[in-house]
Amino acid sequence: MLRYLTAGESHGKALTTIVEGLPSGVPLTEEYINTQLARRQGGYGRGGRMKIEKDSVSITAGVRGGLTTGGPVSMIIENRDWANWSEVMSPGVDARLDERVVTKPRPGHADLCGALKYGHSDIRNILERASARETAARVAAGTAVRALAEQFDIRVFGHVIAIGGIEINELPGNLEEISVRAAGSELLCADPGTEEKMKREIDRCREEGDSLGGIFEIIVTGLPPGLGSHVQYDRRLDGRLAQAVMSIQAIKGVEFGIGFGAGRLPGSQVHDELFYSPSNGFHRTTNRAGGLEGGITNGEPLVLRAVMKPIPTLYKPLRSVDMHTKEPYEASIERSDVCAVPAAVVVGEAVVSFEIARSIIEKFGGDCLVELKRNYDAYVDYVKRV
Repeated sequence: MLRYLTAGESHGKALTTIVEGLPSGVPLTEEYINTQLARRQGGYGRGGRMKIEKDSVSITAGVRGGLTTGGPVSMIIENRDWANWSEVMSPGVDARLDERVVTKPRPGHADLCGALKYGHSDIRNILERASARETAARVAAGTAVRALAEQFDIRVFGHVIAIGGIEINELPGNLEEISVRAAGSELLCADPGTEEKMKREIDRCREEGDSLGGIFEIIVTGLPPGLGSHVQYDRRLDGRLAQAVMSIQAIKGVEFGIGFGAGRLPGSQVHDELFYSPSNGFHRTTNRAGGLEGGITNGEPLVLRAVMKPIPTLYKPLRSVDMHTKEPYEASIERSDVCAVPAAVVVGEAVVSFEIARSIIEKFGGDCLVELKRNYDAYVDYVKRV
């Protein structure tokens, strides 16, 4: 079973990730992971925290000589702002618990419900862990297993479809062109004209002290049919992917293929017809299902979309109530972004990569990459001959 855990606080000493279940022999370096960590910190509309942090991972276990050993892979990402928070966030009994106390919950955050659930009078104990800073650890975990998926020529990439009310009207028909255009964009947007409109909207919201959300798309190519399963709810790959993406901070909805549009169309315009030819085998000429049918990959590119709400920390704070005095106040302000949709794309790529890699290991087994590849190649050959 491939799994991971993260630990750490936004202003704590470091973020920690442990990935268990990676087979041995997978190429993995700190530089490879750092490339994705840098992408997570980029994007037009990010806030002051990104000027302080320049994330860099240290692999502390599970990799030797650039290859995984089969043991748990342990990674640490130090928080460079720790020096300014070491007394407040210290795990020792000498921690300055009387400083930087937060008692005014921010609407849209886990502040109030988390404080009530865990019995905290200082909301900092909640917001530090609930912060999207934690996604840096998830990017590290997802990138480690992304290295495994790439060994099977499986590619994961994402791009921004909409920010606020600005949306791409028409995408390039070629997936490779979408990937290339998005990679060269500050907003990971595949249309330069739309990107400029998005930037102007971000600038407008920054001046007003407001924030913006948006919609992004994750695409996975090179998937064989047969990953996932229909036999139990928790083995359905679409369900697992949806849970993984929905667990990203601020994500409020996920869809596959034409998604919610399927509810507005007759079945004849929703389902993908099947064809067969000696050269292509079983195939489809449309991909309205988004590469999944019955919780199982069908061999078409996986297409997943997610909507991210506007970041709830605003520089023109919404109204709130002080937890101690019960008096009305404007909500507390923590350092924040105007728009973090491009960062959410990178996190989305990471969590999707993890679920794809997990489904590969589940289906094909193997404790080392050579064994896993052998099983995979035999299955792909079988599928071509059916």
